[in-house]
Amino acid sequence: MTATDPAPDRTDPAEITALRRRLAAELAAARARTRALTHDVFAPGDPDMTRQHSPLMSPFHWDVAHIANMEDFWLVRRGSPTSEITEGVREDVDGLYDAFTNPRAGRTQLPLLDPAEARVYGDRVRERALEHLEAGAFDERRTLVGGFLFSMIVQHEQQHVETMLATHQLRAGAPVLHADPPPPAVVPGLAGTEVFHPGATFPMGTSDEPAALDNEKPAHPVTVADFWLDAAPVTNAEYARFVDDGGYSRRELWSEAGWEHIRAEGWTAPMTWEREDGRWYRTSFGVREEIPADQPVLHVCFHEAAAYAAWAGKRLPTEAEWEFAARYDHATGTTRRFPWGDEDPTPERANLDQRHLQPAPVGAYPAGASPLGVHQLVGDVWEWCDSGFSGYPGFEPFPYKEYSEVFFGGDFRMLRGSSFGVGTPNARTTFRNWDLPIRRQIFSGFRCARDA
Repeated sequence: MTATDPAPDRTDPAEITALRRRLAAELAAARARTRALTHDVFAPGDPDMTRQHSPLMSPFHWDVAHIANMEDFWLVRRGSPTSEITEGVREDVDGLYDAFTNPRAGRTQLPLLDPAEARVYGDRVRERALEHLEAGAFDERRTLVGGFLFSMIVQHEQQHVETMLATHQLRAGAPVLHADPPPPAVVPGLAGTEVFHPGATFPMGTSDEPAALDNEKPAHPVTVADFWLDAAPVTNAEYARFVDDGGYSRRELWSEAGWEHIRAEGWTAPMTWEREDGRWYRTSFGVREEIPADQPVLHVCFHEAAAYAAWAGKRLPTEAEWEFAARYDHATGTTRRFPWGDEDPTPERANLDQRHLQPAPVGAYPAGASPLGVHQLVGDVWEWCDSGFSGYPGFEPFPYKEYSEVFFGGDFRMLRGSSFGVGTPNARTTFRNWDLPIRRQIFSGFRCARDA
C-alpha cells in the first residue's frame, strides 16, 4: 500500500490491516520529525523552545501543542469507529491553538501550555488516536473512507515540521541540527539548459487519491501550449551572476510591487547571503559557509524569482505547465503520479524528509527525472509558479473551508514540487502550496520557462 493507492476494500481484513499499519507508521514518522526539531535538541527549560525567533513564525512549543490540538479535534473527537463525536483530551485549549484567530506575532502573549505540557498533551492525544485507528474507523463517512482523516493529520503535522524547520533557519545561535551532506551531481551540465515540452491536454489535479486535499480536486482537462522549461532549478551560481550584474538595482526587471518591496526592505541578495572578499557566503542552520555554486538557489521570494527570469529573457512557469512537466508522459499520453513513474519517492529519486538539510546539486537525482529529462521536480526546493490560488472547476471545500477556500483570490502565488524539508506523504505532484509573493523564509527556489 502507498499513500495514494485506491481506497481498500473495507470488508477485506488483510486490506484493513495493511491500511492501519501504513497510517500508524506515517503518524509515527511525523511525530519523530516533530521531536527531532524540538524536545530532542532543546533541553527542558531551554528558552529557545518558547522564544519567538521571528514574527513570521510561531514559537516551537505553540507548534507542538497546535499539532496535538488539531489531532485531538479531528482524530480523537471525530475519528472514532462510531458516528458520534467523542470527548477530546483538552478541549479547554482550543482557543489558544486556533491558527486563524491567533496571528503568529502575538502567540507568545497567550497563556500557552509549557513545552513539557505540550508534549504530554501530544502523547495523550496520540494514544487515543491510535485506539481509534486500531478499531478500524473506515466506514462510509467521507472523512474516513480510505483513512483520509488520518492521512490529513499526518500531512498537517508534516507541514508544521517544515514550518518549524524554517524557524530553525531563522533562529540565532549555535547549530543544533545536523545531517549528512546531499549526494553529488552525477549528470553534468544541466544548469541553464532547457527541455522542450510539446503542448497537449492533460487531466490536472486528481479525483481518486484518498490522501489528496480539497484544493487538488477534481481532476479536470487543461490544455497547455508548447513551451520550454529549465531542465533543473536555477542554481546559486546562476543567481549570483544576476546579483553581480546589478539585478537588485535595475528597476526594469521588477514588477511595481516587487520593486517597492525590495527597496523598502533593503534587499540586495537572497536571504542569508553575504559578500566577503569577492565571494558569496550563506548561513545555513547556524553554519556560515561559502555558497555551493551548483545547488538550487534558496530563500528567494516570488518577486526575486520573477526579476531573475526577466533578466534571463524568460518567465516563470504557470502552475499548469509545472504539473504538466511533472506528470505527463508524452509517449503514452497519460499522467503519472511522479515524474519518474507511479512508485513512491525514495532517497535515490528525491531529496525529502530533511535528510540533508539543504538542496542537492542539480543533477544529483537522475532516477527522479521526467521522461523528457527534467530533473529535481520533486524535493530540494519549492518552485514558484506565476499563478494565483483558486479552486479547480467543481471544487468543493472538504472537510472545512479554512483549509483552502478562505485563501482563494488573494495575493498568493503558487509553489510546487516540495522541498528538502517536506515529508514524503506530502510530496505529491498534485500537492498545491501557496504563499505571499514577498515570503522568502520558506525553502523556495524556482526554474524558468519560456514560450516556444
